[in-house]
Amino acid sequence: MVKNKAINESAYISELAIHGIQEKKGNDIVRLDLRNIFSSVSDYFVICHADSSTQVRAIAASVEDEIYKATQQEPWRKEGLEYSEWILLDYIDVVVHVFRTDKREYYGVEDLWGDAEIKSYKSA
Repeated sequence: MVKNKAINESAYISELAIHGIQEKKGNDIVRLDLRNIFSSVSDYFVICHADSSTQVRAIAASVEDEIYKATQQEPWRKEGLEYSEWILLDYIDVVVHVFRTDKREYYGVEDLWGDAEIKSYKSA
């Protein structure tokens, strides 16, 4: 029962993150479902990109706002704010990756988790 509640909460947080990304017109939004992967570090990765560092920062702020308004949760860790080429927001069971377009192509995070179930979302 407790595990099921945690899974539902992580799915909800991932949906909130996706909505925050859509609000700021993030590109190529995907959610990787990592729950059935033995070595996964979280339940979901939410990944998107933007063409400028300014938009990357705006998307990350929008995600934080959406999740905080709905759950009063702040990210456990934040990385990459200084250069805004790859901002990572760690909500433990959900990790949000906001890339600048060239950095997403370079790092290929989706390729590292090839066994994950991938769901794509439209940009708003």
